[in-house]
Amino acid sequence: MYEEDIAVYDSRRPPEPAYQHTRPTTEPRWIKWTLIGIGVSFMALVIVLPLVLVFVEAFRKGAEVYFKAFTDRNAIAAIQLTLLVAAIAVPLNLIFGVAAAWAIAKYRFWGKSFLVTLIDLPFSISPVVSGMVYVLLFGAQGLIGPWLRSNDIEIIFAVPGIVLATIFVTFPFIARELIPLMQDQGTTDEEAALSLGATGWQTFFRVTLPNIKWGLLYGVLLCNARAMGEFGAVSVVSGHIRGKTDTMPLHIEILYNEYNFAGAFAVASLLAMLALVTLIVKTVLEFRYGDELAGTRSH
Repeated sequence: MYEEDIAVYDSRRPPEPAYQHTRPTTEPRWIKWTLIGIGVSFMALVIVLPLVLVFVEAFRKGAEVYFKAFTDRNAIAAIQLTLLVAAIAVPLNLIFGVAAAWAIAKYRFWGKSFLVTLIDLPFSISPVVSGMVYVLLFGAQGLIGPWLRSNDIEIIFAVPGIVLATIFVTFPFIARELIPLMQDQGTTDEEAALSLGATGWQTFFRVTLPNIKWGLLYGVLLCNARAMGEFGAVSVVSGHIRGKTDTMPLHIEILYNEYNFAGAFAVASLLAMLALVTLIVKTVLEFRYGDELAGTRSH
């Protein structure tokens, strides 16, 4: 009797409405496709087309001319200097970025907001201005320039000045990637490790570092790409001494001004390939470790 009553009740229930897919917007579809077309066209015109033209111009006169551009001693010196500057600037920014992110995300202290503002400073000022600041500080007529000259210390128009300028324009990249990620993770894991008797360094290497490794790698990639491609600040402090203080971007400018277009685009293609490799690795990291990198994208 009970089952029959249930059957009768079910038969009298109104049928449930079929699920209908609702669109998040009410605009016509042609507006959506128009916006997509505008966005894709803009990206193709501003990014894809210039990138393709770099490689087209680099190989316009054939592979022999292309590879010959890298046998010039000035080109070799520029590539070596670029790699040297990146090899110094990126590890230093790595140490600073991790330390700054750890302090900002894990501790409360007076002046934290001011420190975050200083980290963002290179994003808000022109690289040329930052280069001029170093000239005013370390140049021959600068604040401490006479003392440096009296002690035979060269900073401006030498490798140390290029390294300092590169560090300045690139130091926010790693810190800004790690700060939101570490803030999102909180301090629970570190507190648990400390309560179990781990030391500060053990907590960092066994708990904190594994939790931020992919975000850290992401920041290092961006920092390295910017360090190798920096032009404005380096141009001011280098002095354009050919074969000594010219990095790859500066060498490209010199070749282009000399109407050596094949050589200029050949060297430029190296920087373009670096950008492509960085983009590919970035995409792979976001695809495979999107959840761990989500904190870096939320701020």
